Formats: sequence, structure tokens, C-alpha cells
Amino acid sequence: MTRYMTRDRTAIAAAVAAPLAVAVILLPWRGSWSNTNVALLLVVVVVAVAAIGNRAAGVLAALGAAAWFDFFFTVPYQRFTIRSPADVTTFILLLAVGIAVSQLAARARRLKVITITDAAYLARIHDAAALTQSAGSGQAVVDHVRTQLIDVLGLRDCRFEYGMLIGHPPRLEQDGTIVTRYGHIDVELAGMPAEEVELRTFGNGQYCGRFMLTPAPGSKPTLQARLVAVTLADLAGRALGSVVSHRAER
Repeated sequence: MTRYMTRDRTAIAAAVAAPLAVAVILLPWRGSWSNTNVALLLVVVVVAVAAIGNRAAGVLAALGAAAWFDFFFTVPYQRFTIRSPADVTTFILLLAVGIAVSQLAARARRLKVITITDAAYLARIHDAAALTQSAGSGQAVVDHVRTQLIDVLGLRDCRFEYGMLIGHPPRLEQDGTIVTRYGHIDVELAGMPAEEVELRTFGNGQYCGRFMLTPAPGSKPTLQARLVAVTLADLAGRALGSVVSHRAER
């Protein structure tokens, strides 16, 4: 997350500086190049900024490109005024195309992030499943899953409780929703509850225990992350259920 925040800040800085820098570089060819060609080059700058940043950076770059196009390449020069109808059309198209393309580029970047995140989630589930098959004790799987839940949900802490259910804390359900005694919580809007959230585990149809999740202040894990957490808890329950079955057979 920190890496992407740094990348976005860099993109915002580029959105401010890059259109101006390219416009200045193109100034010596102002008399020989058509304004259409200049606008196309500025669109390329907008796309580049949006590709490394977010939608805000792309829109800011598009606005900057249009503004500096007006300032340096339309008559009267060095003024934010346009007299030629053709230049007005080019200015409008530069702004519109720049914003549209920046949105597409930012969306492509977001889809790439989701793909990378999906791969990371899949790796976590695979590791937990492999440990379930090879671990000598259910506790080893529980400890592994506890660590994974802290990372996946951005928790401040997580512990596992054996035994009977006590109290009525908020509960993370199998469908990824969080329910309290008052109803469901919109995690994307309101964030995780301030109190501990339980995530129950079952093995061979029997209740094994529950993970008690302590959310970090202001955390808003995605539905995808919450579903991965439920899957990890199910794997822990399967490991605990297998231990109980082996003991019963003996």
C-alpha cells in the first residue's frame, strides 16, 4: 500500500510538471509544427502520467496539457486566450481526449493491481492448504492462519479461542459480511467495528473455535480480502477437525 501511495504522489508531481516541460521543449518548433501535432504529443504525456498514477493525476495532467497548449501555442501567445476557431476545437479535443484516455489508463492500472492482489491471495490460500495436509498438529495451522489474517485484513492483532462461544461480538460471516446484533455493517463505507470481530471455524461439521480479530483503526478491508479470510479460517477448522477425528479413531 505504501508503495502505491508513493507512486501516486510521484504521478501528481509529474502531472503538474510534465505537460509544462514538454510544452517548453516544443516551443522552438511552434512555427513549423501544426497545433494538432502538438496536441497529440501532449496527449501522450497525459497517458504516460495516468499510466503511472491514478485518475486524479491523469485529469490534472489533461488540464495542464490543455492550459499550456493554450498559453504557448495559440494566438495570442503567452495569454490564456484563443482567437482561432480551429484552435478552440483543438483545445477542447485535447482536454476531452486527455481526460478520457487518462481514465482508461488508470483503470488498466487498477485492473493490474487487482490481478497482482488476486495472485497474492491465492498464494496465501495455497500455503495454508499445503500446511493443513502436512502439519503435525492443528495448532500449527491455526498459528499460520492467525498470522495470515493479520496481513490480509490489516489487523492490529488476532488470537484464537477454543471452547464455547461467549458474548455476542460482531461476526465475520461466510459471505464476507460483518453482522452485529443490530444488523449488517457496510465495511466499505463505515470500516471495521472498533471492537473485536469473531470469525468462527468448523471442522467435520463441529464448532472448533473462533479467531478474534482486532481491527486497526479506520481499516476497510475489501470484500475480496474478507472472503479470503473466511477461506483461511475454514482451512484451520479442517485441520482442527482432522486432529479430533484421528483421536476418536484411536
